[in-house]
Amino acid sequence: MELLNDDVMAAVHHIETLMNSKFGDPQNPLLVSVRSGARASMPGMMDTILNLGLNDTVAEGMVKKTNNPHFVYDSYRRFVQMYGDVVLGMKPVNKTDIDPFEKIIEEVKEIRHIKLDKDLNVDELKLLVARFKTAIKEQTGKEFPNDPIEQLWGAICAVFRSWMNERAILYRKMEGIPDEWGTAVSVMAMVFGNMGETSATGVCFSRDAATGENIFNGEYLVNAQGEDVVAGIRTPQQITLEGSRRWAKLQGISEEERASKYPSMEEAMPELYKELNEIQQKLEDHYRDMQDMEFTVQEGKLWFLQTRNGKRTGTAMVKIAMDLVREGVITEQEAILRCEPQKLDELLHPVFDKEALKKAKVITQGLPASPGAACGQIVFHADDAQEWHANGHKVVMVRIETSPEDLAGMSAAEGILTARGGMTSHAAVVARGMGKCCVSGAGAILVDYKAKTVTIEGVTYKEGDYISLNGSTGQVYAGEIHTKAAELSGDFKDLMDLCDKYTKLQVRTNADTPHDARVARAFGAKGIGLTRTEHMFFEDKKIIAMREMILAQDAAGREKALAKLLPYQKADFKGILEAMDGLPVNIRLLDPPLHEFVPHDLKGQEQMAKEMGVSVQEIQQRVAQLAENNPMLGHRGCRLGITFPEITAMQTPLSCRLLAS
Repeated sequence: MELLNDDVMAAVHHIETLMNSKFGDPQNPLLVSVRSGARASMPGMMDTILNLGLNDTVAEGMVKKTNNPHFVYDSYRRFVQMYGDVVLGMKPVNKTDIDPFEKIIEEVKEIRHIKLDKDLNVDELKLLVARFKTAIKEQTGKEFPNDPIEQLWGAICAVFRSWMNERAILYRKMEGIPDEWGTAVSVMAMVFGNMGETSATGVCFSRDAATGENIFNGEYLVNAQGEDVVAGIRTPQQITLEGSRRWAKLQGISEEERASKYPSMEEAMPELYKELNEIQQKLEDHYRDMQDMEFTVQEGKLWFLQTRNGKRTGTAMVKIAMDLVREGVITEQEAILRCEPQKLDELLHPVFDKEALKKAKVITQGLPASPGAACGQIVFHADDAQEWHANGHKVVMVRIETSPEDLAGMSAAEGILTARGGMTSHAAVVARGMGKCCVSGAGAILVDYKAKTVTIEGVTYKEGDYISLNGSTGQVYAGEIHTKAAELSGDFKDLMDLCDKYTKLQVRTNADTPHDARVARAFGAKGIGLTRTEHMFFEDKKIIAMREMILAQDAAGREKALAKLLPYQKADFKGILEAMDGLPVNIRLLDPPLHEFVPHDLKGQEQMAKEMGVSVQEIQQRVAQLAENNPMLGHRGCRLGITFPEITAMQTPLSCRLLAS
């Protein structure tokens, strides 16, 4: 602190000059926000403090200056709540408990018979400030600091510390961000989106982060601060008219109702929207990439808070890169370098089968926050999602809204469903970055964390029940829905063609069936590095013939079984070679660990005894004879062909004939 003190105070004085106000001055107060500033985007993983500099005296001075006591004390209670959490460590005692500050808010609302936070009056907001401070003292043993300078240093240190919090460490591990990079801390002058109906806050994207479509989009809230949008506490309105109409259609809202109750920013604040639209285009043009931006409107004036290269799905990543090439913004080489290999994997994930969807029952509708298909058992808490996943279950995490503390559970889940939040909520942004399916803002769901149930249209679903999510439409279905392989877009092929154009290394695939060979070829494989013929026999009829060959007591028995395998081999080899269309194919002759292919269960042994016309005891004896402790030093490679030359005699001429043809 001593090393930084002079620089920090000089910077505070610089902000005071720019904003014509003074930090800690009751007559003309300057409030600041303290934010993280890591070189790589880590949405929601580190901490932020807003409205810093408030105390009882400053609050009264702001009331006189603004003549808006509701705004002042709403900002004050937000500051105490955020500072108490981030700096002083106020947390729920148990995972089933709600946030201790939210619990106090609910108690005050219940006493005053109020339903919504925004309906709290000034006296109730003052009461919240006092009760928050008392709760902090009781739980942490620490007094809430009144000195703005003490508040500032507490916040700066807390934001630096948040680089090493559990969720940030996990996120960096997932994203491959080095720990040693560290973070900066940015101290900025506060502007306020909660000063009334001419104020607002929002998040916007220069292109669609889910699909990559070249369309400006985003969400905003009137009379709100930034955490309201990101946290999803209130469902926000759309920025553009087109986006608003799309949203209303998904929600089943008529155009008349949409225009009157949920107008877009383009309709409600046309001049500010025009300014916002112009700035977002300038930012994308400057950074030559899709931008994720945060802004505030304070009493009719637009302020930009930050911009960064936006997180996006794998589909959007490919489309945006290829579109920017076509637009002449980036080079072909830059497009290749911008496409993260691990995110391309998202494009290979299954989607719901259209025929299965026709029979599926839609139980609710939310917003398509992150595309894809997800099916799993309902869980409600992040640690439960991790535990169930570790035990081999596929899960869907259902939350009222997510927070950064839920990151590990979101990573373990197949998909995420939230009752609150929009397309720019924490759940949506993080899910898109992870490539996870997400449906947000499904307002019809009622989540009970203690009972571990979710009620939808009067039907209650318990922890462990199956649901399915369609992140491309926002629909939620009861039960399990079958999936099928994803269909690749033309942009993916164009990207692969660019990779071929500039590659210095060719990639072959491992493929053991014609289907796998065709899929690999479609993805750009330049041949097959290894076809393992033993993997061709896992289907029911094939495995029986394979087992018959292995369990045979003599060459005659093996030849009889090999005659059954020959047509299977011929058809599979032919399909593989046709799929590769002249590209090189390496075929490995049969060399399996024999004991792994024979039946070890009584039912399977009885089936083989019946097929071969021998006793179960003979099968069991043969299985025991084939057991190997280390098959790598047993019948692997050419040794199997030496022991049983009739196997090689069947395979070699077949392979040679097919390759020659």
